[in-house]
Amino acid sequence: MVAKTKVDLVLLDLNMPVKNGWDTFERLTAANPLVPVIVITGRPNQLFTAVGAGVGALLEKPLDIPRLLQTVSALLTESVEVRLARLAGRQATFHYLPQAMQHWRINE
Repeated sequence: MVAKTKVDLVLLDLNMPVKNGWDTFERLTAANPLVPVIVITGRPNQLFTAVGAGVGALLEKPLDIPRLLQTVSALLTESVEVRLARLAGRQATFHYLPQAMQHWRINE
């Protein structure tokens, strides 16, 4: 779909029925390195993989919808330089809200 249509942002779940989410991310960013990607997962211990891969954001399930909307907005407005820096492993903004923090925020 991304090969045939211009996509502004991708929400990528790591648990997909046919392909591994990280394999999909690699193929997606190889063809479209500037497309911002938000990885959404219930898998534990994905932070370092996400940062190392150059993902724009990692949101853990259960999903915090207001946080998702804030993250989408932030990634859609960030500069090309920031996206390239993230993919190159240089310092760049990374959006992350661990599941434990989501529960903490909900119970406040």
